[in-house]
Amino acid sequence: MIRNYLKIAWRNLIRNIGYSAINIGGLAIGMAVAVMIGLWVYDELTYNHYHKNHDQIAQVWQSSVKNGEIKTRFTVPRPLETALRNEYAINFKHIVMSSWTLDGVLSYGNRKVVKEGNYMQPDAPKMLSLDMLAGQKEGLRDLNSIMLAASTAKGLFGSENPIGRIIKFDNHYNLKVTGVYADIPFSNSFNTTTFIIPWEHMVANTPWIKEAANSWGNNSFRLYVQIADNTTMEQVTAKIKDIKLNVNRAEYAKNKPQFLLLPMNDWYLRSNFVNGLQTGGRIDTVWLFGSIGGFVLLLACINFMNLSTARSQKRAKEVGVRKSVGSVRSQLIGQFLSESFLVVALAFLIAMTLVLITMPAFNTLANKQIAFPWMNVFFWGTTLIFIVSTALLAGSYPALYLSSFLPVQVLKGTGPSLRFRVGCFAALPRQVLVVLQFTVSVSLIIGTIIVFRQVQHTKNRPVGYDRAGLVSIPLTEGEFDGKYEFIRNELMGSGAVVAMSATSNPTTDVAYGRGGFLWEGKPADFRASFAWIWVSPDYVKSLGMRIIAGRDFSPAFPSDSNAILLNKTAVDYMGLKDPVGTLLREDNKDNSGQPLRVIGVVDDMVMESPYDPVQPSVYEFNKGSARFYNLRLNPAQNARESIATVERIYKKNFPNLPFQYRFVDQEYAAKFSTEERIGKLAGFFASLAIFISCLGLFGLSSFMAEQRTKEIGIRKVLGASVANLWQLLSKDFVVLVIVACLFTIPIAYYFMNSWLQHYTYRVELSWWIFAVAIFGALFITLLTVSFQAIKAAMLDPVKSLRSE
Repeated sequence: MIRNYLKIAWRNLIRNIGYSAINIGGLAIGMAVAVMIGLWVYDELTYNHYHKNHDQIAQVWQSSVKNGEIKTRFTVPRPLETALRNEYAINFKHIVMSSWTLDGVLSYGNRKVVKEGNYMQPDAPKMLSLDMLAGQKEGLRDLNSIMLAASTAKGLFGSENPIGRIIKFDNHYNLKVTGVYADIPFSNSFNTTTFIIPWEHMVANTPWIKEAANSWGNNSFRLYVQIADNTTMEQVTAKIKDIKLNVNRAEYAKNKPQFLLLPMNDWYLRSNFVNGLQTGGRIDTVWLFGSIGGFVLLLACINFMNLSTARSQKRAKEVGVRKSVGSVRSQLIGQFLSESFLVVALAFLIAMTLVLITMPAFNTLANKQIAFPWMNVFFWGTTLIFIVSTALLAGSYPALYLSSFLPVQVLKGTGPSLRFRVGCFAALPRQVLVVLQFTVSVSLIIGTIIVFRQVQHTKNRPVGYDRAGLVSIPLTEGEFDGKYEFIRNELMGSGAVVAMSATSNPTTDVAYGRGGFLWEGKPADFRASFAWIWVSPDYVKSLGMRIIAGRDFSPAFPSDSNAILLNKTAVDYMGLKDPVGTLLREDNKDNSGQPLRVIGVVDDMVMESPYDPVQPSVYEFNKGSARFYNLRLNPAQNARESIATVERIYKKNFPNLPFQYRFVDQEYAAKFSTEERIGKLAGFFASLAIFISCLGLFGLSSFMAEQRTKEIGIRKVLGASVANLWQLLSKDFVVLVIVACLFTIPIAYYFMNSWLQHYTYRVELSWWIFAVAIFGALFITLLTVSFQAIKAAMLDPVKSLRSE
């Protein structure tokens, strides 16, 4: 019986090949989109789940009150680690201090690789449950040891056994390889950690870190923990939150510092804090795209149900004939449901093919490394449930309703079957579904336009310096000390470089912050915090910054060794009317330390997020803290030739180091990658949503034209023109789209306005965005419907009016 059902179902699909293609194609595209977004959402929600104990791992964050607002950040003072080990050890399995992720040059013989890694304490491999391929997890207990990721080990040693080999780090330190671990997956906060060096090695060779051992005011460190089995994050946070306050209540009473544990599961998805409260983060984007995936699939299902129910009206006589020759209702229900299952199954097979074909391109667009889950039982179980539910939902209406007709009434054209075909409410369910389709589609179009406008608006924001032709070269610790002037003279003399400077910070980031300063007129309760950048005399010139007041650093003034520049925001922040000549003194008990004199003011420079306000910044004369060279390439020469010249000079002076450089405009452009990716994905899915909706309109308009063939023929005989008939057949669909747009405006405005509130520097919601989306939807609707309408209007009335 089932075989017979499927055979008849297949014949019906072949007989109506156009409708079948629209039905199956639209549903397949919707399924493919839902699967891709579902895999993306799953990848996002399982970020960091590579670590077996991810539910117990946390990073210690710190919040404090500054000028009436609670600020929360992920840096803590170094003495906190000692306090946790000595007084709260029972609450933790592992406590691990870690450096920031840094670039390092690893050398073995003639092989050199530049990799990213971390300094970490010995418990890190256990806490992170690293998959050891060679060596032991205790390998970091030796001060001069190093553990390598498998890819790093292969790059250095090839097929050799790396354990016990000595490599040189940053062309300075000899380290022994004590372990090799499997590369940490892409969807992980530590995915760039391709080597680990003992934290104690960094402490032993970095004086300022040694000095911070007992300094609760130096908040420059990262601390990770794994809590004990018998406790929770909330319980441990309650125990440790006031540690710093209890150290010196008199000193910290004003800013009320508190520590908190941010679980590893929240690092990637929920790391935003506003006034001390966790307010979400990337999880908002996850739910956004999850909703888009659901809506696109809904649109496809709406098409499927609309066309299935519409086409089923033509089969009322078939039901009457089959019932008259003995078919029972259960057989008819089985027939309709089998056809529905066949369509959904075919659509699913096509959808999986589309997913496999487009997965590489989707990974590139979404910056992911998602693999198809062939062995994931949950995935296949979910898809099976979807297939069954969709087939039942789409097939149940014609199956249950048509099978209930009495044969005599159906064949005579009276009773329920007649009301079924001509009742005033027969088309209402389909009309509601079409309105829903276009409400979703137009909302996606509006959202896409606003996202792209927000990115473009921020890209056009003045950044305070000239990015074109600006190159940044990272410096290896120790190798470049005392060589700045010599290298500068060589590069400037080559003609490839027209300006050069040294700085402690990359141009597109803030690496250091300082506070605790006094100046004349400072309010007593004002707690200042500055972005702090050490620079050489030509920094302003090399970046193309603008001096607003005073002057730049100059070697002609020996006193500039204790001079500073302020940016415009810092002047306003400090409340200075005449900033040049202002003295900044460290706020300490003995009033020690040389005061810093303001010699000039520069225009604001965007160094961090282009969506946020510029920080109050202080530029101090460089005293040996350079970590980057900034080079302004000669605009009169080809950039490639200039870089080749710079590389030649670099390798001549530093033959043991690989040449590394970055174009600052590319680094700045990378700051827009997340929003641009959201815009591209939203645009892609909005296009598919419109396409699926138009497929449905095309199918419905074709069906309506077919249903009204005789009416069109009569109207043509009575003198109706093609334009009159086009208007007659098109207006119903246009009205539905206009109704959908009226629903769309408040919905899209609410959600996009909420999204824009995440950005301080944001675009305004303009009326024309909604107008463009609405007129675009109407144009697409008319274009889609007009084909069938004009085709039906031009049909020969003789053919339209002839009897069956």
